[in-house]
Amino acid sequence: MVHFKKKLLGGFIAIGLLLLIAACNSSEEGSSDEQADNNAPDVEIDGDLEPITFSFFAADNNPDWTGMDTDIGEVILQETGVSLDGDFALGDPAERISLFAASGDFPDFILPKGDANLLVDAGAMVDLRPLIEEHAPNIQEVYGDYLNRMQWSENDDSIYFLGTSPVDEEWWSPGNGFWLQHDVVRELGYPEIRTVDDFESAIREYYEMYPEIDGQPTIPLSLLADDWRLLISVTNPAFWTTGASDDGEWYIDEETHEAMLHLRRPEAREYLRWLNQMNADGLLDTETFVQQEDQYKSKIASGRVLGLIDADWSISEPQTALREDGKYERMYGVYPVTLDESYEHRNFQSTGYLPTWGIGITVDNPDPVRAIKFLDWMASEEAQILNNWGIEDVHYQLDEEGNRYLTSEQREERLSDSNFNKRTGIDMYKSYGPHYGDGVLDSTGQPFTINRRESLRDDYTEIEKEVLDAYDAEIWADLYPDGDQFPVKPWGAGYQINWDADSPISVPFQRASDSIYTRIPEAILADPEEFDAVFDRFMDELEGHGVEEMEAHFTELVQKRVELWSE
Repeated sequence: MVHFKKKLLGGFIAIGLLLLIAACNSSEEGSSDEQADNNAPDVEIDGDLEPITFSFFAADNNPDWTGMDTDIGEVILQETGVSLDGDFALGDPAERISLFAASGDFPDFILPKGDANLLVDAGAMVDLRPLIEEHAPNIQEVYGDYLNRMQWSENDDSIYFLGTSPVDEEWWSPGNGFWLQHDVVRELGYPEIRTVDDFESAIREYYEMYPEIDGQPTIPLSLLADDWRLLISVTNPAFWTTGASDDGEWYIDEETHEAMLHLRRPEAREYLRWLNQMNADGLLDTETFVQQEDQYKSKIASGRVLGLIDADWSISEPQTALREDGKYERMYGVYPVTLDESYEHRNFQSTGYLPTWGIGITVDNPDPVRAIKFLDWMASEEAQILNNWGIEDVHYQLDEEGNRYLTSEQREERLSDSNFNKRTGIDMYKSYGPHYGDGVLDSTGQPFTINRRESLRDDYTEIEKEVLDAYDAEIWADLYPDGDQFPVKPWGAGYQINWDADSPISVPFQRASDSIYTRIPEAILADPEEFDAVFDRFMDELEGHGVEEMEAHFTELVQKRVELWSE
């Protein structure tokens, strides 16, 4: 998830890119319907539905996307007559979205994440509220009162986007933490992994014992700093390890709701000082700040990287590859590491439902009624079961009582086949519409998703179970503080609070972003005796950008969000 977006683009960049898109459009003759239909499977559509193709743009890339040419895609096309022609951001999505806004030429659906304000300000979005009230009973059922949270602002009660985060999700797997290969803790007799010092000691000791793995140099710790991913792997852990929760680039006081850039907290400096020392001691991958994402994942999949600090979704692909190759001891466990024992990891602190990142219908959509009916079908029980479980007798089975289950072979296929989603379409389409999360039951009392807390352990390898048993845990979540001990955040998440392009926040935020991408690597790679001087220059630079005024304005937005959602 990208939390820290480039909000302000120079006019000359927008114009230049706009001309580029115009040139591309002129060279791609034919409608999006025609282009998509060339790739659509030959499927007999049920009933008297006319086939239609909707284009969409998503800020998040989807490398598995193959259009409707999957098992699940064919069923969706058969049931709805709708083909989806997907387009995804490969770089900074703000640039593409700014171009849409500047050109007045929009895809039929759009999922802009943190840049939705650019589209609303440009008049690009359809108010979905009347469409939902007239044509979308399933959407109303899924969201319930959460629809009220989708109101655009205190001055505009329109619903421009439907939240695509899972509704009423029960979180059983840690999304964030410090990752250690199972063989590291097993070889060392399962030491406590609670603080950065514990994590460092385990890596250091194992590295000294095994300077090579499978004939290649062992890498003690690698981070991913490729473009915006620096925020996920390098800077976000500065709040996770110091008792704060995920508000993107912000720290928000739970009592006063005052906001500040989280890297300005003294605690963040101390976490980055630890990374600086890891680098000085030769324990940080020397290629951390120059490697690209594919190189990073390739290293992990080789089995020679002992430790990682990243989000689960970022490393899921190489984790699957390790399992596929039978390198079970080189797979990773996740630990709630903090700077010291005075802090608690808030991975499971609740935000309540987050509705503001989602899918919207644009004014260029040729048939908004058909579009909302499609999203309503995607919200139906039938579609959600299809998108999660797949096709009966192919991807799952029914027992004598009509309960869905996976055979051991079907479950292992999902866990070990890195192309499973791409090949079948399972989990590929549900992110583009309303859907329930883990733990929610359908009308028959069965879970919509394949995940159950009591069966999570069934997915673990035998080595993983051995590691968890040694730490007196059933699942990885057992190592973490329970979310119930923290208050629900009344503003949701800071990274989902937008501001207008002409806001006093925009310019200093952009300048602060530029400073972060430059100064954080500089501070980590500096000689330890120079770390404070480099970090002080970073703090001075932020103040020169007007960061305090920016924080004051963002505080107002946070307080307005709290007020709006409390009504």
